[in-house]
Amino acid sequence: MKPRGTSDRDVDRIAAALLYEGYMLYPYRPSAVKNRQRFNFGIVEPAGGDACYTQTECLLHGATVTGITITARFLHLIDRQTGGESWQEAVERSVTAECPDLTGLLAEPRVMMFSWPASVRADDGVTRHQRAIAGVLEISATPCAADATRLRVRVANHTEMPSERGDRGERLLHSLVSAHTILTVAGGEFASLLDPPDALRLEAAACQNVRTWPVMAGDPERRDTMLSSPIIIYDYPALAPESPGDLFDATEIDEILSLRILTMTEDEQREMSRADEHARLLLERTRSLGADDFMKMHGTMRPT
Repeated sequence: MKPRGTSDRDVDRIAAALLYEGYMLYPYRPSAVKNRQRFNFGIVEPAGGDACYTQTECLLHGATVTGITITARFLHLIDRQTGGESWQEAVERSVTAECPDLTGLLAEPRVMMFSWPASVRADDGVTRHQRAIAGVLEISATPCAADATRLRVRVANHTEMPSERGDRGERLLHSLVSAHTILTVAGGEFASLLDPPDALRLEAAACQNVRTWPVMAGDPERRDTMLSSPIIIYDYPALAPESPGDLFDATEIDEILSLRILTMTEDEQREMSRADEHARLLLERTRSLGADDFMKMHGTMRPT
């Protein structure tokens, strides 16, 4: 993800970029050493693990009728076996909880359980195993200084692993991967934790965020949305308009990576295209880039 520029602040698109950050790494081939340990952001491990939950705390000003919506998003991995070769694919999951009024949330936390069952699919020599996962989304609120409310959101993984916890790859199949939350409020507004108002500086400093960090998101003229992700970004992040699309690599530099993809041999590109649909589309998009596209990625001057 490139959180630069000002033309694209759509929260869902930015959240999608975060969701797939680190999904696969250059040179985008399953045989590459780098791709033997993928998925390094936002891992919520099965119950009993060292990182089996995330916690977001932030501040908001609201009233009795203030409504809050919390959406937790993550990837649920799939173990794909093809002729003795393995690769981890993923499907997107999301869980949304509505809190219709702040008064009710102050009186009683909102708890929402979620789960997806295990599944096995076999087709044309390809077998896909997906492990069951289960978790809980917990939302609570407490009053604090300056007529503000401290909002807490926990996303916990309650999946029970077999008695032997297995290797990292097996644990990932039972994990919530690239987990993040989107918080929206109606009839109220959030306070930035990066640049809080003077009256809330101590309260902002006291917020306890665990393996995630909330920032203001969406329209910079509004304060109704927060994006809490495992990757630290600034308030009101935006996607760079010059970027032709997500390159997934956690250290991506669009121009360099795109040029490197074009230097791969035909055999390397074939292996990349067979990895999964995301890799295939990335390769096709990169092949279609023209000189003007590379000039845009090379550098752009913007007024300050």
